[in-house]
Amino acid sequence: MSRLRIFSENDGAAVQFDSHDHAAISRELGAVGVRFEQWRAAQPIKPGDAPETVIAAYRDDIDRLMRDEGYQAVDVISLNPEHPDKAALRAKFLNEHTHSEDEVRFFVAGRGLFTLHIGEKVYEVLCEQGDLIGVPDNTRHWFDMSESPHFVAIRLFTNAAGWVANFTGDDIAQRFPRLVA
Repeated sequence: MSRLRIFSENDGAAVQFDSHDHAAISRELGAVGVRFEQWRAAQPIKPGDAPETVIAAYRDDIDRLMRDEGYQAVDVISLNPEHPDKAALRAKFLNEHTHSEDEVRFFVAGRGLFTLHIGEKVYEVLCEQGDLIGVPDNTRHWFDMSESPHFVAIRLFTNAAGWVANFTGDDIAQRFPRLVA
């Protein structure tokens, strides 16, 4: 079940807000410029479907975002607990970083934990199947897929070749909860 928890940037133990309600999550995140939506597949999909089949199932929503927000490219990423590079892939994004373009992810299956550092607050967003999150460019954040990752996600890009993590050097991510398998 999707969840939003909000903390002070100084205390990763004291939760100031906690909700599983999609409308409340969308409202809280929207107030700080973060998109949070629920999508439904236009056709059935199953584990192991080709990326083209996954994209086709959500084509209307993808086209809407591409048209409205100017995204130019779309792809599908899939990770499972047997992936040989899972530890390295997890470690890559566990530290606070930014991107020069929006980070847009739609969870077709599985889950992932986006943690956003906005102003003096930390927004912990557990995204699960059906959730789309749009993190604006230059937003400080980190991502945890857990030690045993399982997710299929559609990614949208303004420029896929330019999507690079710019690490802030702040150790804040070490003081906040991780995603437990």
